[in-house]
Amino acid sequence: MAIKSQATASARITTGGQITVPAAVRARWGTRDVIVEDHGNELRIRPMPEGDPVEAAFGSMPFLTPPDELRRRARAEEAAAERRRRRL
Repeated sequence: MAIKSQATASARITTGGQITVPAAVRARWGTRDVIVEDHGNELRIRPMPEGDPVEAAFGSMPFLTPPDELRRRARAEEAAAERRRRRL
């Protein structure tokens, strides 16, 4: 039988909205990117799955826009922002 490792730590949220994840927990999970989930009565922080973060988040969003469409929109917004920057 595998034993599930659990750690509990308290953290303060800064005025900038940041929290510190203990070094041992960061090392155990080996990631710098996390997903924050608000479940109403609890907040969950879990490692970002490897691969495409848009695909990993699909289904957890309150809308049903396919990941390909989200990527297309993001690229169009980035291209428009780049055009604006070049005009300056």
